[in-house]
Amino acid sequence: MRARSGLDLGSVWAQRLRQLEQRLRTKEERIVVLETENAALHLKLAEYQGLAGRSTDEVLQLYSARGQQQKLQRSSVVTHLHGAIQRLKQDLRSLHSFALELSKDFQRQSKTYLYQVLTAVQEIQLQNETMQMFQIKAFDLEQSLQEVAERYEKEKQKRRALHNSLVELRGNIRVHCRIRPLLPFDTAAGHSISQEGQRNFSEKVAYAADDETVLVKCSRPGHAAINKTFQFERVYSASESQDTVFADVAPLLTSLLDGYNVCIMAYGQTGSGKTYTMLGPQLEENFAFSTEDESELGIIPRATQEVFRVISEKPPGSYWVEVSVVQVYNNDIFDLLAKDSCGKVFGVKRDIVTTREGKSDVPLLTHETVENASEFLHLVNKGLQLRVRHPTLVHAHSSRSHLVVTLTITTITSGDNFDTSWEDEQTSQRLNKEVSGTFPQKMRDNKSTSSSRASSPAQLEASEKLKQVKTRLQLVDLAGSECVGMSGVTGAALRETSFINRSLSALADVLAAIAEQRSHVPYRNSKLTHLLQDSVGGDAKLLVMLCINPDQKYLTESMQSLGFGTRARQVQRGQVKKKNFPVQSKAK
Repeated sequence: MRARSGLDLGSVWAQRLRQLEQRLRTKEERIVVLETENAALHLKLAEYQGLAGRSTDEVLQLYSARGQQQKLQRSSVVTHLHGAIQRLKQDLRSLHSFALELSKDFQRQSKTYLYQVLTAVQEIQLQNETMQMFQIKAFDLEQSLQEVAERYEKEKQKRRALHNSLVELRGNIRVHCRIRPLLPFDTAAGHSISQEGQRNFSEKVAYAADDETVLVKCSRPGHAAINKTFQFERVYSASESQDTVFADVAPLLTSLLDGYNVCIMAYGQTGSGKTYTMLGPQLEENFAFSTEDESELGIIPRATQEVFRVISEKPPGSYWVEVSVVQVYNNDIFDLLAKDSCGKVFGVKRDIVTTREGKSDVPLLTHETVENASEFLHLVNKGLQLRVRHPTLVHAHSSRSHLVVTLTITTITSGDNFDTSWEDEQTSQRLNKEVSGTFPQKMRDNKSTSSSRASSPAQLEASEKLKQVKTRLQLVDLAGSECVGMSGVTGAALRETSFINRSLSALADVLAAIAEQRSHVPYRNSKLTHLLQDSVGGDAKLLVMLCINPDQKYLTESMQSLGFGTRARQVQRGQVKKKNFPVQSKAK
């Protein structure tokens, strides 16, 4: 600013100098004019002298007076001009002095500014060096953080593997929890409940704090908000895909061919995403699940594809697969693959019994042999078209029955692969006869042909050593628990809700009895628990997929589901037994 003010003052004085020079030129021009006038006066004087020649004295007097007058005039003008010139010279000297002072001031300011600029450049260089040091340190910290994160993930995987081993040894139930996103139909449900529900519409209260923790924000009018946490083997946020969910389920499927039964069931309130998780998106016209977008497929179609993929890597003819589809509706079991005399599929009511070995069995249940995943999905879609649904205020396509899809895998192998305690001669002969009678028709034809050719003692001995082991994969889509006040059901739908809630309550009672190691477990209190007796009771690796609606309106139902999952994962059923011995099978 000082440099700029100095420059402005210099320009003012330069302008002043120009004005004084202009005035000087004007005065000089005036002198020329006066000299011109003086010459004219001389001419007039001569003229007057010629005219006044008669009076010399008068002329001389006039001439003397005129000359004195002119001298006085010239003397006055010159004196005035001289004073002006002197003043102008004084001004010029003052201006010159000011210009010198201004120049010196400008030089001083220039040196000051240059010093400041050099100082600022040095500071910037120091800051750049410091910044580079910080960047190097930040890069080192990022690398260290990445290494720590990798070590953390490895340790986390080790911990999870150890936890899974502990779960295997204790026979604990694996519990995964999936939090679905808020969906458009939540708006309609909110408008049909109450003003309080409308005020709380779309207020999300359940979150995935991490991949093993659910955080729920509990709040009541007049009370401070409380955050509650629930721990599970795996927690899925609203943004995680079907692929991610199945990736954690897939390792269980390999247990099927290792001789273990597996059960995967979805539990949660109505509209929490159970059917979507188990099956995928369903078509509006017939409720069959769509296979067009493979990324949206649920656990049931993906599990089937994985099972057949693993079977395809085994020797041909060593496995065959059967499927059954049932629904538990109003505490009755219906066979959804049963056919009438015309071959049309229709739901037939079946009974459930307990065998002498203490296992549950459904006599006359239809088991269809399938050779690939496409045949399986076709049969399941047929069964889904018979599944009972009813619209409620909470969900427009609410399932009113429990769906149980069972995949039975029969493994054919030699007796050398089994425990020697079972290798007595009578058992071997009996099982050889039963195996020949229980193969599907295609395999029986091939076996009979090969048997007719087998004439040597070695071939007969190899045939007698054939054994079969049956393992089951049960995929369960439970009907949703619901509050009658929120669902708005009446009449037949209200009766359905009563049976659904009672069967889910019976399931919770069974788990409580197992957890407390009671002498009696009330499996027969419900057809659902009776049907799932083998899986829940410890004869299968069991995974419960909790499905949670994060909306504030359904906080009570979500807390109930989370409480069920917490109690379920605390159940210790003992180590699941491997099916490493031959089993009898009933002829179809």
